[in-house]
Amino acid sequence: MTRPRRYWMMKSEPDAFSIDDLARVGREPWNGVRNYQARNFMRDGMRIGDGVMLYHSNCKSPGIAGLATVASAAYPDETQFDPASPYHDPKATRETPRWFLVDVAFERKLTRPILLDEIRSHADALGEGFALTARGNRLSVFPVTLAQWTRLLSLEHRETGNRG
Repeated sequence: MTRPRRYWMMKSEPDAFSIDDLARVGREPWNGVRNYQARNFMRDGMRIGDGVMLYHSNCKSPGIAGLATVASAAYPDETQFDPASPYHDPKATRETPRWFLVDVAFERKLTRPILLDEIRSHADALGEGFALTARGNRLSVFPVTLAQWTRLLSLEHRETGNRG
């Protein structure tokens, strides 16, 4: 019996790695995540074929920029072992790695970004537990329900007065 597909949102600062970067390289290890809950989602929850919304954060017009797919099982993030990396973790060892990642593969860039203000205007339809609009949420990786995924993608082709 096959497991139903799951859905995720992964945040990235477009100056560091954008949907255009993912389109250019095709597939990329999602490294540098240093939050245990986000790590656990990647390590324990994500499976090959799961859907990913790539969200551009910490920019002029934050929002969902494109779609990707989980393209690998979780494996240790090599940056934790590299003393020259900003993501180095001196407590991590190859025998007991602390940080894991998955590869993500480009699917498509949205026809227009779904901006955060627009997402907030649909918060009621997305539900109280939607992590992106929850107060105080700083997670860079989190699950999205099928209903949330469908609702968010339905906004892509809606006319909006604020195109950012």
